[in-house]
Amino acid sequence: MLSLDHVSKTYHVGAFGRGRLTAVRDVSFELRPGEVLSLIGESGSGKSTIGRLILRLMAPSVGSITYEDVDIADFGGRALKEYYRHVQGVFQDPFSSYNPIFKVDRVFGMLRAEFFPRVGSEEWRARLEAALESVSLNPEDVLHKFPHQLSGGQLQRLLVARALLLEIRYLVADEIISMLDASTRIDVLNLLADLKGRGLGVLFITHDLSLGNYISDRTVILRHGCIVEMGETGKVFGDARHPYTQDLLASVPLLHEKWASNGDAEPATRRSHELVEAPPLVPVEDGHLVAAG
Repeated sequence: MLSLDHVSKTYHVGAFGRGRLTAVRDVSFELRPGEVLSLIGESGSGKSTIGRLILRLMAPSVGSITYEDVDIADFGGRALKEYYRHVQGVFQDPFSSYNPIFKVDRVFGMLRAEFFPRVGSEEWRARLEAALESVSLNPEDVLHKFPHQLSGGQLQRLLVARALLLEIRYLVADEIISMLDASTRIDVLNLLADLKGRGLGVLFITHDLSLGNYISDRTVILRHGCIVEMGETGKVFGDARHPYTQDLLASVPLLHEKWASNGDAEPATRRSHELVEAPPLVPVEDGHLVAAG
């Protein structure tokens, strides 16, 4: 299991780093095998910072992140490499994840050299083709092409295939469909649902509530780096208790209604939500917690 326990992250900002900006405040939750957990919030709410902390691209200022009951801060060398066999990330802009002068087969060749140096060529080819086919890609269509010759959706699925070759257990998916067109989005979402069915735990980071509702088993709502509501997705979306969550839901456009510019329809009212410190979470029903105050 992958767990965050009272994690906070503070950046040094301003001249000579004298200022402080707290991006994540006292965040605790667990990511379990075989589930999709949506991390939802506006830009600047701390979503991507949490993803980078889990991937150990930075260290928390306070608190701990544990994998199989071991603090990942203690990992180094071989232990860290083994951690990356099991925990991987896919990010918003797939084009930035590739060296533009390398063809796809060379990218996977580097993965082989780093993690599977003793695997023979024939066995590697079989593994690679199986991983690509599992994400609905034809190996002959993608392996000998440069990144710019492929679509964003193909590049995202290649990143997922790369993760599958490592036999990962947890995937941090950070806004992975925000740059894709509508027809490709559903393919990637359904791919994540298929991975969940294989026992993979997915942290789905998004600002889009409708996508989180579509795919996730549990939902965490972030505001100013704090969790304000958390629980089973049906309960959070069907019976939102925190005013901020209610505001977010009220702001989602409805497919069966047109926006009215003549005053016939009132826009959702956004309330002021000033934050001084992380409020405690209290249970309001089984599997549903809301920030107090």
